[in-house]
Parts: sequence; structure tokens; C-alpha cells
Amino acid sequence: MAILNPDHLFDQADVLIASGVGRPRQVDIRRAISASYYGLFHAVVTAAADLVIGQNNRAQPRYGLVYRSIDHNRLRELCTDLQKQPLPDKYKRYAPHGGFGVDIKIFATAVVELREKRHIADYDPMVQMKQSDAILLTRTARAALIRFQNANPDERAVFLTLLLFEPRR
Repeated sequence: MAILNPDHLFDQADVLIASGVGRPRQVDIRRAISASYYGLFHAVVTAAADLVIGQNNRAQPRYGLVYRSIDHNRLRELCTDLQKQPLPDKYKRYAPHGGFGVDIKIFATAVVELREKRHIADYDPMVQMKQSDAILLTRTARAALIRFQNANPDERAVFLTLLLFEPRR
């Protein structure tokens, strides 16, 4: 299975928005914003599939099944809910003791912001995107991924489990 490396997506964003001769084209700025979001998205789906199927089983069809089962809307919903105080009731039973730490919360905030910006960049022709926005969003994505990777392993596992298996009310 050809796993998309988040760093390659972030690097692609950097290339697209690099200041060369003149300003970058709108298409390059927009694709950079999109690539930044997708770097986070693919990092999360890889982590979820690794959790359930195992990193050593990435070539197995069932790995692809888990990887492809994660929906962008579900990721946004979970990340939005994790920002709420108090945590919505449907998650309380599964939440880590003491709740989610700052690393997961910052990651969740970045995912919501980047998904919104990616949606605008991909679908709203009326908005003029700026190079500085793309640069900031790429930095935000990189920092968010570091937060996710540095999060308490148990909290990260709970986050991924909740992403894969939405609790019933």
C-alpha cells in the first residue's frame, strides 16, 4: 500500500507557495492549503489503521479497509467535539482519566481550522487566497502533527478509537 507521507504533502505545499519570480498563482496557493490539510488527514488515517491492523500489515487488504473507512466529516465532528467544555456526554465514558491533554486539543483545533480553509480553497471561487495564509496554514499543520505525535499514547489511542467507532448515545 502506498501510504501518503504527511511530510511530503507539507513539502509539496512549501514548493507551491515558494516565492519565486512574482506572486504564486491562486491555484498554487489553494493547492498548498489543501495539501496541508491532507497531510494531517493522512497522518491520522495511517495512525488509525496502524492501531487496528498494525504497521507490519500495511500490505494487507484489511489495512486499506480501515484506512479508507475514515470520513472527513467524522474527523471534523470529533475534533469539534473535543474542543467543547465540558466534553459531550457521548465521549465521557471513553475519555482518558482527566480528559484529553493539550496536545490532542491543539491538534483537534488545527484539524478543524485546516479543514475549513481547505474547503474554502477547494470550492469557493469568490475568495482571494493569500500566500501568507498558505504559509501560516502549512506551519500550523506541521506543528499540529508534532503535537499529535507527542501526545500521550493512551490519549492518542482513545482519539483514534473514537474516530473509528463513534459512540452510540
